[in-house]
Amino acid sequence: MRIAAVDVGSNSIHMVVAQLEKDGRFRVLDRAKEMVRLGQHTLSKGRLSKSAIEAGVRTLAAFRTLADRQGVARIQAVATSAVREARNGGDFIRAVQNEVGLRVKVIPGREEARLIYLGVRHAIDLGRKPALIVDIGGGSVELILVENGEAVVLESVKIGVARLSERFFTGDPPKAKALADLEAMLEKKLDPLFAQFSDDRVRRVVGSSGTMLNLASIAGHLRGEPPNGHLNNFVVSPDEIAQVRRLLVKTGREDRLSIRGLDAKRVDLIVAGACLTDYILRRLRAKQLIACTYALREGVLLDFIARHRKGIEETERISNPRRRSVARLARHLGESLKHGSQVARLALQLFDELSEKLGLEQDAREWLEFAALLHDIGHHIGHKNHQRHSYYLINNSELLGFQRSELEIIAQAARYHRKSTPKDSDPEFQTLPRAERNTVRSLSALLRVADALDRSHYGVVRNLAIHREDDNITIELQTDGEDAALEMWEAEQRAGPLAEELGVDVEFHLAS
Repeated sequence: MRIAAVDVGSNSIHMVVAQLEKDGRFRVLDRAKEMVRLGQHTLSKGRLSKSAIEAGVRTLAAFRTLADRQGVARIQAVATSAVREARNGGDFIRAVQNEVGLRVKVIPGREEARLIYLGVRHAIDLGRKPALIVDIGGGSVELILVENGEAVVLESVKIGVARLSERFFTGDPPKAKALADLEAMLEKKLDPLFAQFSDDRVRRVVGSSGTMLNLASIAGHLRGEPPNGHLNNFVVSPDEIAQVRRLLVKTGREDRLSIRGLDAKRVDLIVAGACLTDYILRRLRAKQLIACTYALREGVLLDFIARHRKGIEETERISNPRRRSVARLARHLGESLKHGSQVARLALQLFDELSEKLGLEQDAREWLEFAALLHDIGHHIGHKNHQRHSYYLINNSELLGFQRSELEIIAQAARYHRKSTPKDSDPEFQTLPRAERNTVRSLSALLRVADALDRSHYGVVRNLAIHREDDNITIELQTDGEDAALEMWEAEQRAGPLAEELGVDVEFHLAS
């Protein structure tokens, strides 16, 4: 199963396309990134500009096309600070829904921090000693304190680099007063938070955002060890980050563009990022900054895998979308596939021997199988008249790949698997064309007998052998010595409709 995770951030929109495995792993197939700057002027004014909305929609449309070409089954898209805080964020979400056909979920800061933690934990050995994960976005900074490998503090603070740059860095290079004002604001925002876990002796900081990865890359170039695309687990010291900060704050935009390792798209925001990262490392007296290339997007993938493990396994195992959606509906409603599968197996054996005499087309074989797999799902609503509930659920659930007429036949076959038989006066039955009514009569008759032959739900009947004579059909039950008295009795009680459809007597015997 292939899935795409999209992060609609304040600076950039990122997408990762991955192949999901049923054992909980994933393999990245492709990545895409576009710096849209949704947060530019949005974070200070509280509104997304028309141009920002248009740029975001265009980018997501392109990402959607890329995902579709790669055979992606699901796209999980989340939006963070810029959309979260904008008064017209809902307009952007609706525009994406209407023009791209993509649903974007706006997540709160704490949930953003949780997903970042899931992504980082997958790529970095966090160990048992305390560590702080820091993800610097355009609008907010997520801080996750980890102890014994588990997240114990999840915080989101509104001090992202786009917000800081707009507020403090109107000059280029920034003036000394602006740097002092920024430092004072960071002290006010962060020191009370750091005081909560100062006793934990956090000495490792894991940086998972594009800003911090870029700072680590610059630091690597300055010491003569450029990461050259291998940034995950790349380690730099606080002194090296301080050196990067000193370099960046004294240079103007044009000079910054010549700094080795600097991503040109971050030239306007990297100064604020360097000041913020340096402050965090100094206040914590950290010993190292570890770069991590996994963050929110990968966290979205891992969260999806954790919540849909069974569905992913079914996608791997069952390639046919019709069959897969039937299996998922049965599982979702708590129906035992053991009984349903046994009834389906016996029903298909009956079909293969009797379909010609019943005048059934080969397409009806699959309808009978699906009706058998779903015939008892009505128990999800109630035991009494569960066959009627099964009819309703089959017709009103999202079963993929079926035509409306096929679903009606499957639902009615399940509807008549017990108690009453189809009658022309039944409202749903009388709406069917004559040929489909005949199909429902025959399929429900077969299903009634197959269901009776697993009355105990223990799979006693292993196989069937059918012997035909002019006015008699004998169904021989092979049980490998198991007691099938209950199954025999129930089948004899419920074989009447099948005998009527066939126009002969139907008897049951145990194989010797």
